[in-house]
Amino acid sequence: MTARRTELSMNRQKNLYSRDEMFRINVAKLEERGVTVDDIAAIALRQQSRWNPAISLQECRESVEKILSLRDVFHLLLLGAEIDRLTEEKAFHGPIQEILASDLGLFGIDELFGLELAGLYGTIGKTNFGDIDVNKPGIVAVLNDLGKHDGKSCHTFLDDIVGAIAAAASTRVAQVENEIEARRDPTIVDQPKLF
Repeated sequence: MTARRTELSMNRQKNLYSRDEMFRINVAKLEERGVTVDDIAAIALRQQSRWNPAISLQECRESVEKILSLRDVFHLLLLGAEIDRLTEEKAFHGPIQEILASDLGLFGIDELFGLELAGLYGTIGKTNFGDIDVNKPGIVAVLNDLGKHDGKSCHTFLDDIVGAIAAAASTRVAQVENEIEARRDPTIVDQPKLF
């Protein structure tokens, strides 16, 4: 076995994934659950274009893709999607099964996932998430409605996670735009690589 294959094998034993791998796994999980990167980018565009109408869908897509490569997002997305899937299979016992299946408004743990994810981009990320959670634009509304009305699907966690990714992407777009504007200042010499 080559040294590179040995290293990869050891990383799998430690459950370590590269950002590219986490991105690909996250996209596949989202698509399996009926969500595309463009669905999320459209919400980010809706959020950010209120403040800057020159923002493009491509900028939002790039931010969504960057966010989908982050380790905390990887963990939250996979765990939340798995909880939803297990709920669909009626794998939980006792009251929690019905609490999850009905997306009980007083449950709140799903919103904690969303707040944690959006919080990767600070207070503005959390504020954006709150707006998305209340107004449920685009795919967030579709997931929410399916989970509550079709009797088969559960998106208790996924609708909040998707909304939070859109909120974080919207905030990231604003930060990138801010950095670009700051670089136009002739007194700024250093041009660090954006996160």
